[in-house]
Amino acid sequence: MSQTLHERLQPYPTEKLAALAAQTPLRTSLPPISFSWGEPRHPTPRFIEEALARHAGEIGRYPKVPGSDALREAIAAWIALRHGVGDLDPAREIVPVNGAKDGLFGVAQVVLGAGRPREGAPVVLVSNPGYQVYEGAALLAGAEPYYIDTARGLVAALDAVPAHVWPRVRLCYLCSPDNPSGRVYPLEDWAHVLALAERHGFHVVSDECYSELYFDEDAPPLGALAAARALGRDRRRLLAVASLSKRSNAPGLRSGFVAGDADVLARLRQYRSYSGGVLNPAVQGASLAAWRDEAHVVENRRLYREKFDFAVPRLRQVAGLEAPQAGFFAWLDIRASGLDDVAFTRLLLAEQNLAVVPGTFLARTVGGHNPGAGHVRIALVASPEECAQGVERLVSLLRALQQAAA
Repeated sequence: MSQTLHERLQPYPTEKLAALAAQTPLRTSLPPISFSWGEPRHPTPRFIEEALARHAGEIGRYPKVPGSDALREAIAAWIALRHGVGDLDPAREIVPVNGAKDGLFGVAQVVLGAGRPREGAPVVLVSNPGYQVYEGAALLAGAEPYYIDTARGLVAALDAVPAHVWPRVRLCYLCSPDNPSGRVYPLEDWAHVLALAERHGFHVVSDECYSELYFDEDAPPLGALAAARALGRDRRRLLAVASLSKRSNAPGLRSGFVAGDADVLARLRQYRSYSGGVLNPAVQGASLAAWRDEAHVVENRRLYREKFDFAVPRLRQVAGLEAPQAGFFAWLDIRASGLDDVAFTRLLLAEQNLAVVPGTFLARTVGGHNPGAGHVRIALVASPEECAQGVERLVSLLRALQQAAA
């Protein structure tokens, strides 16, 4: 019997981990530490909170669906400064959204709702492992997710897509810097993706919500819009999504943008006029202040750099780890522990009261293979002191397992 749409929507990893924790009795008195979820816990800059308060009086009127002119112009100015793309039309090529998830979901609805292939359901290429919203957005738009194993490399993953699938591909979700690995796609990868998009006529959505959390101030991650410009390509069929959640430690503000293909964004504005997805006027005021300031973002990066400088060398002593290029996740290969990723996560909870995410919770099994197997994702989002304690607990368990296996 075929599954209903509701049945195909899988529980979020948060729900799976909560169920796993409920089945795992603690065997320690250590206080809990969570490395599990990507919720920024550095303080939200005071000036953003003050801007939110200053604009609170504006909630007495309906906001415009496209957002204020000032906000769109501030986002365009930031894109020009950060990505070197200075010719975006704020009125046509930028749509403010209620966080990255809102933009990622909405784009699928308008792209996939614009027509159907003659034969079969449309296909959406989904990074695997990756953010579950890509899969859900595809399913809820009536499409079939096709999982590309980005753990093997983006070019290899795309080249493995069978020839008979390409005529049905309408959309491709990519994440750079990647969740969970922290890899950044270079220009060569973008050239491959955009050439395929042009050849087969599908849209590319670049999820860039981690783009401002990088470790080398002289080497910011390449974004999709900048890559297209460097390759001499226009912005047709290309969209970039970013937000203030990670950049500005403001996940509760629910503020981001989609930029790129003007035709898609015209449909997205129309879709949002029906769905009610409009930014609160006070949020728009706070967002405008955030996009105009870079000093707080530099300080935010310094805090993450400090934590990764401590964590990476220690974790490499006991686990496989390719140091992330950006973001706040580390993707640990724990196969040498002798445990699968779920069993390891349960033991870590029981013995160390430390929560991580099993890699298989973040990926889908295709052809008997789950690219998240044997890995756990850790999020170094807490204070440096708490992160240091969590890293030492993780190292302690891995060493004990290695000694037991020796």
